Amino acid sequence: MSGLSFGIGPLEAEFWRVVFLMTRIGAAMLAAPIFGAMAVPAQVRVVAAGAIAVFVAAWTDVSPPAEIFSLAGALAVAGEVVLGLTLGFILQIAFAGPVLAAEVIGGAMGLSMAMTTDPQAGTQITAFGQFFTIVLTLIFLALGGHLQWLELVIQSYSSFPPGETWLGEDRAMVIASFGTQLFQFGLLISLPITLVLLMVQLLTGILSRSAPSLNLFALGLPSGVLAGLGALIVASPLIYAEFETIARTGLDNVALVITP
Repeated sequence: MSGLSFGIGPLEAEFWRVVFLMTRIGAAMLAAPIFGAMAVPAQVRVVAAGAIAVFVAAWTDVSPPAEIFSLAGALAVAGEVVLGLTLGFILQIAFAGPVLAAEVIGGAMGLSMAMTTDPQAGTQITAFGQFFTIVLTLIFLALGGHLQWLELVIQSYSSFPPGETWLGEDRAMVIASFGTQLFQFGLLISLPITLVLLMVQLLTGILSRSAPSLNLFALGLPSGVLAGLGALIVASPLIYAEFETIARTGLDNVALVITP
């Protein structure tokens, strides 16, 4: 079937079937937050994808291409990878909303230079961005979002078996429209805090004009930081509710993509 034999006899076909199933699952894990974090070793993702693929192989009758090392087999594998990456990318969009809000808040507070390393992407990110990412991750896990997402990935094999066309105009619009909601999420999270910071900056400007001897920089930065932290604490229930909405909306859009 594959053109490459490992000498395991009757188990050869089942082995290649599991490997083929791993392509969609592994690609989804690679693109999704939490599962695809740089802190998660690649070996862990491979073992997890293999374990899930074994269960999927027992639950479904999905079969790999007759010649997996042919052009048709390569196209089938590429289609599985693209579908898996799409399922993970939608979640990645949801997790990017709070990071965008944190960039706006940190810039308004004068803390945009406070950088740290993001363990998920392995890149530099603002301290507020890392804080919001951790909070959203905890909320996502508390809601069981990781289990719901894995369930949707497994359901995708029933909705769109390998080789079936899945990317149409409707699903492309779902992905594109959810991408635009990224900015909406960022605005809703950052708006209350940035309004407070704007009022503090206006007050600081009025004080500096009425008392020119005051040091604007010595007064403005500490007051902005304190006001931002206070506003962040007061708005924490609103932020939590918005984070929960983001997590549920991301899962809903994944479900829309795999809906036949």
